[in-house]
Amino acid sequence: MPAPLLMVMATLLFATMGVCVKLASEFYAASEIVMYRGLVGMTAMALMCRQQGLTLKTRVPGMHLWRSISGVTSLCLWFYAIGKLPLATAMTLNYMSSVWMALFLLGGAVLMGAQKLDWRLMASVLLGFVGVALILRPTVDEQQLWHGLAGLLSGMLAAMAYLQVTALGRAGEPELRVVFYFSAGGAIAGALVTAVTEGGLQHHTPWGAALLLAVGLLATAAQVCLTRAYSIGRPLVNACLQYLGIVFSFIYGMLLFKDPLTWLAAIGMLLIIGAGIAATLLRAKVAPPPKDSQFNPNES
Repeated sequence: MPAPLLMVMATLLFATMGVCVKLASEFYAASEIVMYRGLVGMTAMALMCRQQGLTLKTRVPGMHLWRSISGVTSLCLWFYAIGKLPLATAMTLNYMSSVWMALFLLGGAVLMGAQKLDWRLMASVLLGFVGVALILRPTVDEQQLWHGLAGLLSGMLAAMAYLQVTALGRAGEPELRVVFYFSAGGAIAGALVTAVTEGGLQHHTPWGAALLLAVGLLATAAQVCLTRAYSIGRPLVNACLQYLGIVFSFIYGMLLFKDPLTWLAAIGMLLIIGAGIAATLLRAKVAPPPKDSQFNPNES
C-alpha cells in the first residue's frame, strides 16, 4: 500500500480513536488511558510478530529508546497542555510538528550541504498549518505562556519522533517492532504517572473497558499505518496528509457531538485537503529513495 494512502488511513483511525478517548475520559484519567493504550498495543504487536515469525530482539535498542522517549514525552506534554489551555490552542501547538519537521530537514540540508529540499513541498506544509489555524482559531493569554510553551515543545518532540521513525525504517526495523517498543514506553509512562498523580487505577465497567480496548486497538492499527508510511514515504508529504486528522475529527464532532461548522472551519478544511493533494502530486514527481534506504518489513 502506498505511503499517502497509509497516512489517510492512519489519520482516520486516529480520529476514531479520539472519539473513544473523549468518551473514556469521563471514567478514566488521561494517563490511565495512555497506559491501557500501550498495553493493548504491546499485546497486539507481540502476537503479530509471533504470527509473522518476527523477533522482538533489535540491533538498534538505542534508536528505539530515543524514539520512545521523544514520542511519549511529546504525548505527556500534549496532555498537560490540553489540561491547562483551551483545547483548540493545545491541538494547534501540537500540529506545529510538521513545521518543526520542515525546519529540521532544512537545517540538516544546510549542515550536510548535499540534500535539496523542495520548497513547494514545504509551502504545502505551511498551507496545511494555516488551515489548522483557521479551524481551531487558537489564543494564548499571557498568564498561560508556560503552558503554551509546553504545547509548543510537544509539537517539536513529535517532529523528532517522526523523523526517528523514518530512521528506524531505513535501518531495517519492521514497523511491528517499532510500534511494540513505542507502546511499551507509553504503558510504562502511563502507569508511573497514574500511580503518582492519580493514586492508582479506576474500577472498570463493561462500557469503560470496551472504550479502553477500542482506544488501544485503533491506536495500534493507526500507529502501524503511520510507522509504515514514514518508513517508506517522504516526511514532508506525510506531514501534509496528517492534517486530514483535523478534518476527520471535525466531521466526527459535527455528527456525534453537534459541534458547529463555521465558514472559517470550512475554508480551513479545504486548505488542509488542498495541501495534502499538492504534497501527494509533488511526491509523484520525485524519484523513489535508494534501494538501501527502503523499508524491509520482513527483516527480523
